[in-house]
Amino acid sequence: MLVNYFAILAGFILLIWSADRFIIGAAATARNFDVPPLIIGLTIVGFGTSAPEMMVAGFAAYDGSPAMAIGNALGSNITNITLVLGVAALITPLDVHSRIIKKELPILLVATLLALAVLQDGKLDQSDGIILLALLLSIMWWITRQGIRNQSDDALTNEFIEELPGQMSTSHALFWLIAGLVLLTVSSKILVWGAVNVATDLGVSELIIGLTIIAIGTSLPELAASITGALKNEHDIAIGNVVGSNLFNTLGVLAIPGLIHPATLAEGVLERDMPIVIILTLLLFIMAYGFRSRGRINRIEGGLLLSAFIAYQMLLFL
Repeated sequence: MLVNYFAILAGFILLIWSADRFIIGAAATARNFDVPPLIIGLTIVGFGTSAPEMMVAGFAAYDGSPAMAIGNALGSNITNITLVLGVAALITPLDVHSRIIKKELPILLVATLLALAVLQDGKLDQSDGIILLALLLSIMWWITRQGIRNQSDDALTNEFIEELPGQMSTSHALFWLIAGLVLLTVSSKILVWGAVNVATDLGVSELIIGLTIIAIGTSLPELAASITGALKNEHDIAIGNVVGSNLFNTLGVLAIPGLIHPATLAEGVLERDMPIVIILTLLLFIMAYGFRSRGRINRIEGGLLLSAFIAYQMLLFL
């Protein structure tokens, strides 16, 4: 039993560290090939922060635990909005200046509603996975075009320039890119193995494990990035990390179990978890978009989001 808990802890530590190495290697490689900083931040860094969720979802589905993979995708979205943004907004109110983020917010809301429509039949199969993945690729293409058009005057540009790793040779960058990817694979396998064993020993459903322990652990890179952004007054990065990560989770991570291990949805996904994801995404849209004034998540709203995280964990526990 202790071996399983140690596997989860070791898997999380290695997962977070390897994800950071992977992002640094990928970002440095892209910059050495003259990719604009805004494109690096919107695509490569966005993908990198969701790489733990993707790896865990892939191994969970491959090992015959699609419920854990689905729980990881939905639980990470809930954790990102409530815990990550809640803590960041308590540190400092988050102002939204970037036009790209304001364009991404309604897209995230529509993508979440589409995911609900895809899951409405109570199944997640290969055709569902293809639809979700195709939409993700289309959105990434659109985001890249927006980044190219707005790289000189969007508020995110300077913030991403500040956060890019220092000068690094291409060989060094490629080393960390490959090493990070390999370690992500190993740590994800260890984490899933331990989590499945714990769920079996405790008699807890794999969905709940995915929604709680796995979701919180794989959201730690987003938590670290958003807290750092808040402390540095890089508010758009703090919010943009969550918006980008949730897009990848909703369309990319959720597509993986459908493609690898089609299955019927576990009880609670449609009745409890998807409605909560939609409500929280709508709240994020309302708070961050700003209809009569500039978009802002203040400390009171941050406290409410953090309270929602605690309430959701209690709901699952009960």
